[in-house]
Amino acid sequence: MPKSNKSYKPSSSVLNSSLTSIGKLFSETAKRNPEKIAIIYGTKEISYNELNNRVNSLTHFLADQNVTRGDCVALLSRNCDNFIEVELAAAKIGAICVNFNWRWTQPEVTHCLNLTYPKLIISSKEYEEILNLSKQPPHLIFEKNYGKIINSYPEDEPNYALDPEDGLVIIFTSGTTGMPKGALISHRAMIARALIFSSEYAVPKDDTFIAWTPLFHMGSNDFSLATLIRGGTVVVIDGYQPEEIIQVIENRRVHYLTVIPGMIEDFIHKLKENNCKPKPIGMIGAMADLVPRSMLKEITELLNAPYLNTFGSTETGNPPASAGFIPIGSAPENLAKKQSAFCEIRLVDQYDEEVSDGQPGELAIRGPSLFSGYWGNEEANKEAFRNGWFHMGDVFKRDKMGLINFVDRVKYMIKSGGENIYPAEIEQYILTDQRVSEVVVVRKKDSKWGEVPVAFISAVSNKLSEEDVLGMLKGKIASYKLPKEIHFVDPSFFPRTGTGKVQRHLVEKSLTRMGPKS
Repeated sequence: MPKSNKSYKPSSSVLNSSLTSIGKLFSETAKRNPEKIAIIYGTKEISYNELNNRVNSLTHFLADQNVTRGDCVALLSRNCDNFIEVELAAAKIGAICVNFNWRWTQPEVTHCLNLTYPKLIISSKEYEEILNLSKQPPHLIFEKNYGKIINSYPEDEPNYALDPEDGLVIIFTSGTTGMPKGALISHRAMIARALIFSSEYAVPKDDTFIAWTPLFHMGSNDFSLATLIRGGTVVVIDGYQPEEIIQVIENRRVHYLTVIPGMIEDFIHKLKENNCKPKPIGMIGAMADLVPRSMLKEITELLNAPYLNTFGSTETGNPPASAGFIPIGSAPENLAKKQSAFCEIRLVDQYDEEVSDGQPGELAIRGPSLFSGYWGNEEANKEAFRNGWFHMGDVFKRDKMGLINFVDRVKYMIKSGGENIYPAEIEQYILTDQRVSEVVVVRKKDSKWGEVPVAFISAVSNKLSEEDVLGMLKGKIASYKLPKEIHFVDPSFFPRTGTGKVQRHLVEKSLTRMGPKS
């Protein structure tokens, strides 16, 4: 019997199989499902065969523009079918698609252009001015010459040697301060994210996904690519259009429907107004921690689907917590989460030592869905990647059952009289009251305590008072954690990111404009 070769390592030809790239996986899926609808955008229905042919033509155009493996291609556009075509074409040639946020101001756009040095810029016409294209590399405008280019290049399948660790896409994260950081997602990471999407969410391979949140962000981006390499259909909608979303869920099976804070209250009203009767939905979500518990109960009942109790990020994908659900009709006070099977995690203190159960610690993670680092930002990489782990910057507590509870961001902490206060802890309790639509707790300078918590609350009605809020908190949190000011505001007061998250640092800045509360 031959001895086993314990030193065996797969050859580069095995690791570099074309099927370890998103572009080739999509091509193979298109071969198997040529007539199936891949993308629906408005009145357009694009089959897998047509989409693959268009992507191939665009890939040949990229090659003609001297775009090669490892080059960056900048993309600035609202949600549309062309957005996905550009990503897939870049994936086939081995280029990195750099997804720009169309909400950015001129300084942010300039910063990210200088950071990534794209070989080519592709955008919608409305962003010509902010890109200052006359001073930029070659560019392609969707409304001007895109269609002509698609029709001018051959449709034959390109064949480029790629590595699974090659960059696929750069997605920018919105930090609390400073300019955006570009998270580089590899083919390996995106394939792992698709596997997690399929495995932990049990999504059928022929499912329909509605890409209505910005495609330049992780949510719609990851799930759209996961859907297309598995043979499903992506319905592209440009932003929150409730009537369009309702029309889709009434006519197509949607296993996972994205709903996020900031739109749920309005969506509940629209579902009722339209007497919506959706086809069976497998699950809805995300960011359950930021949703009032009464709304979690109502939206799950209206759509007859559980709500995802998960926690992920641009850098990690759906892990570290991607396996939990909130049952239909439930309004739990505690949102402890199950760790994903696709990652390892540690909770560590400031010295990177593991903390005991019940103690707050920063979550460190490693696994196949992890990103490759921040593009051109060694300082951020050095801070985040330590001792073989990626440190997320999020604080959790682990209970005796192994479940993890989100506490808050490491860098946003209120230091009051020598005590550490996490805003999310206060917010979680306030959100349990059905009169509350949204709440954000920020810090305010204080001459006596250093900093104190201040709460901004959007209430469902005017029946909620400061006394009510303090009353619901007393006995649940320590007295030093009680908000020293409570401001009732309109929902439109809260500044948001493209995914609907409230930008806490901008809310904090509003305190200086408001002045002292009388």
